[in-house]
Amino acid sequence: MEKRAYLILENGDVYEGYSFGAEKEVVGELVFTTAMTGYLETLTDPSYYGQIVCQTFPLIGNYGVIPADFESGKPALRAYIVREWCQQPSNFRCEGQLDAFLKEEGVPGLYGIDTRRLTKTVREYGVMNAKLTYEKPDASVAEELKSYKITGAVQAVTVKEPAVHTPENPTLKVVLMDFGAKRRIRRNLMKLGCHVTIVPASTSAEEIIAMKPDGIMLSNGPGDPADNPEIIEQLRILCEAKIPTFGICLGHQLLALSQGAKTKKLKYGHRGANQPATDLETGRVYVTSQNHGYAVVSESLPENAKVSFINANDGTCEGISYTDKPMFSVQFHPEACGGPLDTSFLFDKFISLMQEVKNNA
Repeated sequence: MEKRAYLILENGDVYEGYSFGAEKEVVGELVFTTAMTGYLETLTDPSYYGQIVCQTFPLIGNYGVIPADFESGKPALRAYIVREWCQQPSNFRCEGQLDAFLKEEGVPGLYGIDTRRLTKTVREYGVMNAKLTYEKPDASVAEELKSYKITGAVQAVTVKEPAVHTPENPTLKVVLMDFGAKRRIRRNLMKLGCHVTIVPASTSAEEIIAMKPDGIMLSNGPGDPADNPEIIEQLRILCEAKIPTFGICLGHQLLALSQGAKTKKLKYGHRGANQPATDLETGRVYVTSQNHGYAVVSESLPENAKVSFINANDGTCEGISYTDKPMFSVQFHPEACGGPLDTSFLFDKFISLMQEVKNNA
């Protein structure tokens, strides 16, 4: 028998649906993603730490569970909301069902609600907290939700110990600072001949410099970038070494903060595999995959930095290049999977930058 479940929003709205996955009450920050595919990548993206994720695409679970597509070892999100949960997946790569996977990982799910209405509410009122529960809630619960805040996000998802990954015939050494890195970043670097050392977010600038890397990759990750003052300070010190650096998503924001810029929280963020980013140098618009709730304030950038990409919808900063250091960063995900690979050339740019600095040393 289907078990009733309820989602109550901070503004008092209540949605009634049915439970799947793990059965437990949770509170989280409610967000939505517009991706039409790649739900496994969404479920295992560490950037969703502390959040209740709503899929706008109505049918989820139709190709089951495929561990090879995971972006991390386990889900970091608080709960998962879909319009229709497919209970009979069909795909030659399928190794399990979504319901069983969520139960195993302790992630509660909710299906059978109007996800279109829910998304429109978030777009109108902005990101808000929500609670998934199994007894019809009263209005007093909405007041309790206002105190919830995502804290310790990066510390919760970063690796605990360094890890080394070496491809055949490596030509360059890259240190990947893990703020909640998606596996695809490491795989792309290795595919391009990079020996990759993944280090915890707490690793000091001195330790990284001592590794003598050809380049530094700053990964994606969850939470408010300004909540990481220790990391920001180490990045500031690290930048003075002028090692080629490439930042993605949270890494892009932390790098900008280390150079004196500011960040702001967006009304409902950019999450999905169809976000347009305009290259200001060429005027070309790329379709990109994104997952972030904060953005760098363009007007706050120092003189040594300039905006390289903007979001074609709202004009927010999507990329930065630095004129006095071999560094650049983007807000979107050039390694996107699932999603478009239109901007994967940025990895080639990073490789060329490392080779150029290495050859001129």
